[in-house]
Amino acid sequence: MTDLFRRGLLAAGLTLPFAARAQEAESWEAKWNRMLREDWPGLGRYRADNARLRAAGTRTNIVFLGNSITEGWRDKQPDFFKPGRVCRGIGGETTPQMVLRMMADVIDLKPRFVHIMAGTNDIAGNTGPMTFAQSCDNFRMMTQLAQANRIEVLLASVPPAANFPWRPGLETVKPIRRFNAWLKDYAAKAGATWIDYTPVLADAAGGMKPGLASDGVHPTAQGYALMATVIEPFLAGRGI
Repeated sequence: MTDLFRRGLLAAGLTLPFAARAQEAESWEAKWNRMLREDWPGLGRYRADNARLRAAGTRTNIVFLGNSITEGWRDKQPDFFKPGRVCRGIGGETTPQMVLRMMADVIDLKPRFVHIMAGTNDIAGNTGPMTFAQSCDNFRMMTQLAQANRIEVLLASVPPAANFPWRPGLETVKPIRRFNAWLKDYAAKAGATWIDYTPVLADAAGGMKPGLASDGVHPTAQGYALMATVIEPFLAGRGI
């Protein structure tokens, strides 16, 4: 099992028993490597559902674009994603992959808003080394693409984490705080809305509060419920 594959599995939140992991490893590794070769951005993940929404003429009010933290929100709190709220999270993804998904998974659905939550996997280096400046450029690209298509942008904070289980020993708190300071400032300059989940999730040391994450990174149902208290007033005020 390659190191990249191990990181991808953990980033996706997969927690198979040891025996099952050993048995399933080859098939998952083959799937992961095929994605990297054939569909690096993950464009196939939501292709059918995007087509279904467009064909039905279903109104999309907001798209939640992100990684496994966004994907897990739908899985652990499905009632939050009522009609008009569309989840487009893919476990393990980094900002350059999301840039490439902007057209298919966001713009083509013609939403009023896009909620962008990313950065965790950039810090982890899930798709290779990436500088802070490169990640910031990707946030700029996603924001400008959305705004050019009259989609209002919500830039979400990178959730707190004292460490990443798939990258033991990696410094996480300082990079996350650096990202969030930049995102808050950029949102103000770009005319985007800053959505900060840090106050409800983070402890004083910069990790997740007890009980709010299954592995220190991915929120539990309770963690997502607290995140909902942050975003719901904004959505309710706009009839979403």
